[in-house]
Amino acid sequence: MAQGWHLAQINIGRLVAPRGDPRVQPFFDALDRVNALADQSPGFIWRLQDESGNAMGISYSPDPLLAVNMSVWEDADSLFEFVYRSAHTPVMAKRREYFERFEGAYQALWWIPAGTVPTVSDGLSRLWLLDRFGPCPQAFSFKARFPAPGEAGVPVDHQPDPWCMGNA
Repeated sequence: MAQGWHLAQINIGRLVAPRGDPRVQPFFDALDRVNALADQSPGFIWRLQDESGNAMGISYSPDPLLAVNMSVWEDADSLFEFVYRSAHTPVMAKRREYFERFEGAYQALWWIPAGTVPTVSDGLSRLWLLDRFGPCPQAFSFKARFPAPGEAGVPVDHQPDPWCMGNA
């Protein structure tokens, strides 16, 4: 666990159809179950949600099919376990059935001071940074993880863009 830091994540996607359409209904039917699983997962701290308990009813853009999800975790390993080694995994494996192929970065990870709640604007800016400059300490991916600020270590499997290395 990173002392004094938590890991924020954002992922976005464009649904293939609006809520209520049979093509995406299985995704919406799984939301409550997957969100409850996240809430109970080791290392989970926070997730974006509205009154219904999920983030799907919050509008972020003029495109009503754009879906945004954000959460905060103690560390990358906790998030990785939830995403790739829990009951979330089979639902995520069907994402191509529910979401269009996304051009550009659709997921970004970044470190935040413990106790901070990121905004959607924070997350969207991290996606832009990742898309524009590639993985760096301010916006990275599971494949190219960076250690929390002040911790020793090198990124996993990646040489960062020099621009990102000099800009916090």
